[in-house]
Order: sequence, then structure tokens, then C-alpha cells
Amino acid sequence: MAETITIYTDGGSRGNPGPAAGAFIILDSAGKQISAEAKFLPNATNNIAEYTALLTALQKAKSLEAKNIKIFSDSELMVRQINGDYKVKNDNIRELFSQCFELLDGFENWQINHIPREKNKIADKLVNRSIDAAGDIEQKQQKEKTKHLRLGFLVSGSGRTMININEIIKQKQLNAEIAAVISSRSETAGVEKAMAAKLPLEIIRKKDYPDIDGFSKQISKVLLDAKVDLVLQAGWLCLWKIPEGLENRVMNIHPALLPAFGGQGMWGHFVHEAVLKAGCKVSGCTVHFCTNEYDKGPIIVQRTCPVMNDDTPDSLAARVFEQECIAYPEAIRLFAADKLVVKGNRVLIK
Repeated sequence: MAETITIYTDGGSRGNPGPAAGAFIILDSAGKQISAEAKFLPNATNNIAEYTALLTALQKAKSLEAKNIKIFSDSELMVRQINGDYKVKNDNIRELFSQCFELLDGFENWQINHIPREKNKIADKLVNRSIDAAGDIEQKQQKEKTKHLRLGFLVSGSGRTMININEIIKQKQLNAEIAAVISSRSETAGVEKAMAAKLPLEIIRKKDYPDIDGFSKQISKVLLDAKVDLVLQAGWLCLWKIPEGLENRVMNIHPALLPAFGGQGMWGHFVHEAVLKAGCKVSGCTVHFCTNEYDKGPIIVQRTCPVMNDDTPDSLAARVFEQECIAYPEAIRLFAADKLVVKGNRVLIK
């Protein structure tokens, strides 16, 4: 069902041992909740509850046919034990530890990280609800009402972000349709992908127009004729003048944490080379509303990822792209739910 998923787990006990519960939240690669469950334990310790949460989450991930998993837990002890930093000395959790590892071995890739409790509030609340109810809980995700969006894409390269969004639409995880695709180049992978997906495609090359005004006017005409609600720049490399009718309706995703590593010439591997050269420990991506300047405009969503000691521009780019696949759909959903308010150079989320 979902090749790559993110799991948040938590466990707690009132009495240690006492009434306890282990809970987990599972999100897909776009950050949408797939599952949220808690298992009640009538008499257990905190550690058993934490491992129970992890075990049941891994069992659920297996049933979803996930291949790659990222796990976050606020139990520092469990995370260190799973990562091999601490030995499991408690006989009561050794069996649970072994069961978890047996399941982990069945995934193509997995990682587990510690996070502070304040970043694990949803799982923590689920634990308390289960203990209060003295029973198991399955929390259904309420579908947020969003308007149907007609999307316009601007591409200059591979078009993989466009295709990723199109797949999310096909999976009915985004209430939208792609109403227009504009490529600034006539022969790119993005053009081939748009044609293969039977998306409405226009080639508008900057060199075919005498100035930026003519170039921009044609782009605007195609988008407005297609009655797009939101324009998404996805690997788009050309500056164009955004008309008033599309103000705060054009988004861009940049493979770094703006305002750092942005501006003319900062795209693709150039960005990741600059991040590595600067010795950054953290990178990520930024979704922002576009203005008539490169990589300017109010920031909507940012997501981070670590920079590893042995990173190359390609390996860092792959890790950043994982975050892009979450950030862009999130920004689109916020727009569709009418939750974005632009004040000056800031975007406030309702």
C-alpha cells in the first residue's frame, strides 16, 4: 500500500507497573495519516508499553506492505537498545526486543530516532486515551474538507515532482487535477513524462520571445485559460512576471532552507554542493509563494534532514527529495483547505 512510511510510537504506564498502553501513528510519504492505534495493557511497565507500541506498529507496517520505514520514539532507552548502543538486560522486555528485530529484518531499509516528548504529542494523547478507556483504540482520521484544485505545473527538467503529485491525485490523497503543464524546454524527461501521463502540455521557451514580458504573457495566458487555482513550479528555471491575477497562487519548492542557498543559479546539484561546502549539519527544503525575484516570497512549509559526514551532492539530494515529497503535498492541502494567510512576507497557517 505504501512503500515508505513514517512511524511515531509512545508507551506509558500509570504505576510502573500499572494500567498501561502502547500507541503508534503511521504516516505515508506525503505526511498523511494511514493508521493510529493504541493497545491497552492492564498491568505493565513503561518499557513494556514502549516496546509493545513498536511491535504493534511494525506488525501494522508489514500488513501495509511497507518497504522502508522511519521510526520516531520519545523513549531514548528503547531507541538506543534498538540501535545497538545499549544491551537489553531486562528479561521482561528481551522477548519483545527479539520480536521487534525479527520484524525489522524484513524491511528493505529502516531507521529509528529519538525525539523529545513535545514532538510526539499525538501518540502520547492516544496512550492516555487508551488507559482512560481501559481498552484498545483505533483512531480514524477525519477527512478535511478541501476544495477541488485545478493545478498548473511549470517544469524545466525531469518532471518527477509533477508525476509524484499526479500519483497522489490518482490515489485520491489530494483533491485536485492537473489542468496545465508548461515546459520551458522542448526536449526533457518532464515533457516525455507529461505526454506519457496524457497531461495537457504546452512548450513555452524563453528564447522564442523578444523579452520577458512576452514570455510571461504567454505563460499567464495558458494558465488563466486553463482556469488554474494554483500554479506549482517544479524544477522550473526561468524567471517570469507573475500577473496580479495569480498573486499568492504560485508556489515553488527549493531544495534548501531558504533564505540560505537561494537565488539565481542556485538549483539542483549546485545547491547541495554549496550546502556541503558550507559545512552545514542540517539541510532540507522550502515551499514558498513566488514573487518576481528568484527564491523570494513568503515561506509556507519547511522540512529538514541531517547532512551526513560522508554525503555527496547526490546522496544529500536524495535525502532532501524525500522531504520534498512530503512538503509540497502538505502545502497544497493547506492551500486547498484555505488555511494560508499571507501577511507581508509571512505566511500564517490558520
